[in-house]
Amino acid sequence: MSNTPSTMLDLGTEAPDFKLFDTVNNQLVSRDDFDNAKGLLVVFMCNHCPFVKHILDDFVVAARDLQQKGIGVVAISSNDVENYPDDSPVKMAQLAREKQFSFPYLYDGTQEVAKAYRAACTPDFYLFNENDKLVYRGQFDDSRPGNDEPVTGEDIREAADLLFDEEVKEEQKPSMGCNIKWKKGKEPDYFG
Repeated sequence: MSNTPSTMLDLGTEAPDFKLFDTVNNQLVSRDDFDNAKGLLVVFMCNHCPFVKHILDDFVVAARDLQQKGIGVVAISSNDVENYPDDSPVKMAQLAREKQFSFPYLYDGTQEVAKAYRAACTPDFYLFNENDKLVYRGQFDDSRPGNDEPVTGEDIREAADLLFDEEVKEEQKPSMGCNIKWKKGKEPDYFG
């Protein structure tokens, strides 16, 4: 398990566009599909990462809660599937069905979307307001595998609540997880 922190993209950054296939229904999903949402949570994650596994059940519940508030949710896996076959689109679809994801689970095979977001780890969370401006980036909560902190989703839930008050919490903690598994020779300049 590596301990890679988020890059902490600048608040106010416009949500980078994406057009990726949902591994469950094989339909193209883009940022623009969420234009009528009250915000958009973009999560970089993967199947095999112990940090993702640690929070996954609670994240699935939190995602449903956010969607009920009108916030769009999308998860993206950008890992090199040649070297990490557990993160293949087929296995992604299996996990999404097993855990009953209420959100699209997209595959970023070129890794260009992860680079556009400056995503560094799994999980890595980005919350944008209805104007596509970044208001939160960082951790789900303080829980990590082995630290005995309960998984609550407190940081994401608080950021989503502030979204409706048009406030931004200035103190935000980076996420921590496994590094995105970059294809050899395709690592971004911020990796490493």
